[in-house]
Amino acid sequence: MAPLRLKALHPLTGAIAGLSVGAVMTILLPGGLGTALGLLASGAGVMVAMRTFERRSLARHEQALAGLGEVKVRLATNAIRLDALSQRVEQMPMRDVDAAPARAAIHELTAEVGLLGDLIHQVATTLADHEAVLARLPEPAAAAPALPATAIPEVVLDPEAARRARAEQQAAERAAAAKAAQEAAEAERAALIGRALSEGRLEVHLQPIVSLPQRRTQGYEALARLRLDENTLLLPHEFLDTVEARGFGPTLDALVLTRALAIARHLASKDGGIFVSCNFSAATWGSSRALAALTRILDKYREHTGHLVIEMPQTVFRNLDPTSLGLLGAMSANGVRFALDHLVDLRLDPRALFDRGMRFIKAPATLLRDHAEGKVVSDIAAGDLAVMLGRASITLVAEHVEDNPLAADMIELGVTMGQGQAFSPPRPVKPEVFAEPEAAPAPSPAVSALPATRPAAANDVARPIAAAEPPSAPAAAPPDSRPERLPFRSVLRRASA
Repeated sequence: MAPLRLKALHPLTGAIAGLSVGAVMTILLPGGLGTALGLLASGAGVMVAMRTFERRSLARHEQALAGLGEVKVRLATNAIRLDALSQRVEQMPMRDVDAAPARAAIHELTAEVGLLGDLIHQVATTLADHEAVLARLPEPAAAAPALPATAIPEVVLDPEAARRARAEQQAAERAAAAKAAQEAAEAERAALIGRALSEGRLEVHLQPIVSLPQRRTQGYEALARLRLDENTLLLPHEFLDTVEARGFGPTLDALVLTRALAIARHLASKDGGIFVSCNFSAATWGSSRALAALTRILDKYREHTGHLVIEMPQTVFRNLDPTSLGLLGAMSANGVRFALDHLVDLRLDPRALFDRGMRFIKAPATLLRDHAEGKVVSDIAAGDLAVMLGRASITLVAEHVEDNPLAADMIELGVTMGQGQAFSPPRPVKPEVFAEPEAAPAPSPAVSALPATRPAAANDVARPIAAAEPPSAPAAAPPDSRPERLPFRSVLRRASA
């Protein structure tokens, strides 16, 4: 008969034996002594069972750790063997075609060994986490409240989930780094734009506004360009958002207005009543203080405001406060004309617009075409819109006319002015236009006796980028001198205008 091993018994054996001895003592011994001894025997049996459970779990834990260590050692040994086998394959005199399958198999085995090593490491880490959690748990005799279930971290033995979590964390880190880099780039760009505005590096390009169907120049729109450096020229859509977000709108509008007034002064020296229009930012229209500053600039150059037109978006005009409307009236009293642009609909009151100083309505050509085709709902026919505005002394201007067919459509609708690439692209203004005019010398009797010169035609001022004409010939020159010969390029430009 084989000897009985206590370690081979089930852990509940001690508890059962203690309960049995306690029951026997309670039955055999009379009185309270039997009951007390029975309870002590039962408690001793339960304690023995618990200790047996604890020792067995510790033994299994140590056995699992020892097994993990042995597996890791074997994996390391197999990795070393695979490395040696790979070196042998590399040293064997085989062709690449024959050695390729062996190399592929070795690489696959190496990857599998690495994956198994990662799994073993994860299992060991999980066991260590369990030990740390169990060490933080209070002892049963301390009578402390049990930890909630959420305090114990959930351990998931899923390598794919761990890989996804790492990928999501890396993606979040990359997104945060990209956002920080973008914010830094925007801050640097805003600093460059602010420096360019403070140094006055604003350039103005002019796009003609022509009469239809003659296509003779009636005015120009001043379009702002910002020069960051010698090779970088920003268009409005590239810097306006930054300008308005950083509060540079009033500075930009003051520069644009000053440039427009200089061009208006140049146009005033010519006949024909040609005007120049400019735009203000939304921040300026929403600030009565900024409008008051621009009004002071207009008061300073009051003699040139007759050739100036200020454009205002339709949405801005509808949301002006009483103070801004009062400043608008002050500008109109000084001779400034206004144009309503960026139309979102054709709900117009010509008489009210005229009373507010509006003399032009700039509507997109596509909006007018859609109106004619019935795509835009309106109370007036498309062909009667220009006539209705004309009765209130307001001129309808079709802007963004990109091709000749669209220009022909505008002529059929009775539009009297047009602007767009179909007529001319924006062109820069020469610096001579912004120079202060020199004082004209007193005319000599010989010069005053000469006949009056021909009035300048519209084509002569179609490009205000031209420098001022040189002074007339001295008085000693004979009156019957030969006329000045014009370059062929000037003649060709006039013929094609």
